[in-house]
Amino acid sequence: MPMGRFAFVFGAALPLALGSAALAEDVVIRIEAKRGAEAAQASAEAWGAQFPDVVTFPLSEGWVGIALGPMPREDAAARLDELKQQRKVPGDSFIATAEGRSFTPLNVTAAAEPANSAGNASTFPQDTAAAVTGDPASPAVAPEPVAEPEPAKFFLRLESSPNLAKAEEMLEKWRQTLPESGLWTLPNGRSAIAFGPMDEATGTAWLKAFKNAGAIPKDAFLSPAEDMGEVAIAGKTPELGAPPAPEAEPVSMPPLEDIQRALRWAGHYEGSIDGKDGPMTRAAIAAEIVRLRASPDTATAMAELIARRAAWRAEMGLAELQDSHTGLTLPAPMDKLQFERAERALSIYGPKDGSGAALILFSQPGGQQEMLDLAGLVTALGWVPSPERKVTRGAVTLDGQNQTHIGHAEARVIDGRVQGFVLIWPVSDPENQHRLAAEISDNLTRFAPGAGEAQPEVPAIAPADPPETPAPEPATPAN
Repeated sequence: MPMGRFAFVFGAALPLALGSAALAEDVVIRIEAKRGAEAAQASAEAWGAQFPDVVTFPLSEGWVGIALGPMPREDAAARLDELKQQRKVPGDSFIATAEGRSFTPLNVTAAAEPANSAGNASTFPQDTAAAVTGDPASPAVAPEPVAEPEPAKFFLRLESSPNLAKAEEMLEKWRQTLPESGLWTLPNGRSAIAFGPMDEATGTAWLKAFKNAGAIPKDAFLSPAEDMGEVAIAGKTPELGAPPAPEAEPVSMPPLEDIQRALRWAGHYEGSIDGKDGPMTRAAIAAEIVRLRASPDTATAMAELIARRAAWRAEMGLAELQDSHTGLTLPAPMDKLQFERAERALSIYGPKDGSGAALILFSQPGGQQEMLDLAGLVTALGWVPSPERKVTRGAVTLDGQNQTHIGHAEARVIDGRVQGFVLIWPVSDPENQHRLAAEISDNLTRFAPGAGEAQPEVPAIAPADPPETPAPEPATPAN
């Protein structure tokens, strides 16, 4: 099919009416999701110790989202960047729209504190108040429980140097991957970079996990706090998932194909979804354990990552789209898209309710040249502005952006056909754009012939039954 015909048909109708409403909307920063109200409440209360604006909201299939906000999108973007740099929220936290959500603010303190006669929260416990009044009927003040001694603290010793200036340079480098690291002056006068504190069981497990991931030197070791000397440059206490309890049942390793899909969603894997344990998969698993820090146990960490992806899919409202015009099926955020039109080999879904999103699907007979022609058309129509092209035999990928949107396009030659998609997404939400593109790419399949494809014709008149062959007459017996 000539590409010039496509340009004529669509040139006047594009660019798509993407709009800018999404840039001014209120949003939340999604930091976690838990299945079940009890687990979500416990997690939200833990987050509430750090942030004053924790909210929860229902997701599908029994999941509950935990977020910060709501707030204007521009404020959320700056805040999320800062929180990620400070390692105060998970690395896969993202911005989600607040519109249409039912949020429940976390108000644990006010709910737990009794009110006094003026309707204000009491500033001391009731039993203490009774003792102060001298009322003989008041219960006696219970003795304060004896605090148990804190467990011994340990640090991961990463590297050391006799030169303070060099050690400070080393610390800046280490903080790029382990930002909580600090600098210590050891009793022998050397300067050491260390990461902690943590209890001994946690430190032992994470020392092994970090070494397996290649994130720390092989000669790094666990050092008791009393051997560390004095703090020269203070670090921060890292948030590390606890190792599995010795008596706990071991977590089964999820299927490797599911792990690869989750790793691609998280942005750590660019290989094939083939279920094979290759070097790219192992490196991506190691990187994710260091980044997410959910657990030093590989199976537990991967199960947590897969759960995060499932919660994100529910949050984004991904649904299976079966497009009869192209014969393609894929997961798509249909809350943000609406069908606009189908022309020739293209099926176009535009933005819904000012979402700023769009999706174009295409499928037509052809090979390498037709694929390159389609890539040129996508560029000419501005769907992927000023794209960076990656072309191989039978595949092409385009990535680009401007002031309003990010464009990503993929085309493949499969069984004599060129098929693929273009995803357009608001420039203010690059993280979800990357994740959506990965989800679509990994799951785009052909479920039926396209509407414009020729079907075998049924004969108008059925052929007549062949004439019956007469049975041979019996031979005349010889005389």
